[in-house]
Amino acid sequence: MNLYHCMIELRQDCRALAFAKAVDGWMTYLQTRGLISGWRLMRRKFGLASGAHPDFLLEIEVPGMAALDDAFVALATVDDDAARRYDLMHQMIASVEIGLYRPYPDAAQRERIALI
Repeated sequence: MNLYHCMIELRQDCRALAFAKAVDGWMTYLQTRGLISGWRLMRRKFGLASGAHPDFLLEIEVPGMAALDDAFVALATVDDDAARRYDLMHQMIASVEIGLYRPYPDAAQRERIALI
C-alpha cells in the first residue's frame, strides 16, 4: 500500500466543513470507481503544529505505483460530474504539498535498486 500524502491549506474565504464535504464527494467518487483503495482527511488539532504543517492532511491509499498511474490516466478523461466534484474541492485550496509514502522497511529494499 502506498500513501499519497497531501498537506493542504485552505483559502481564507473557505469554510472547513464545506471543504470536508467536497473532499468526501471527490474521494468517494474515486473510490467507488476503484481508482483509490481508501482515504482519510484530518485537521490539525488545537492549531498545534510546527512551521511546515498546514491545517489539513489528506491521505489517499493506492495499492502501488501501477494503480496510481492508472488513476492519473483515468482522471485525464473525466465526465462532467467528476469535473464538478473536483472543481468544488480544488477551488477551496490555497496551497498543497504532496508526497508519496510506502511502508518501511519493505521486502524489496528499493533503496538499493537503481538504473545507473
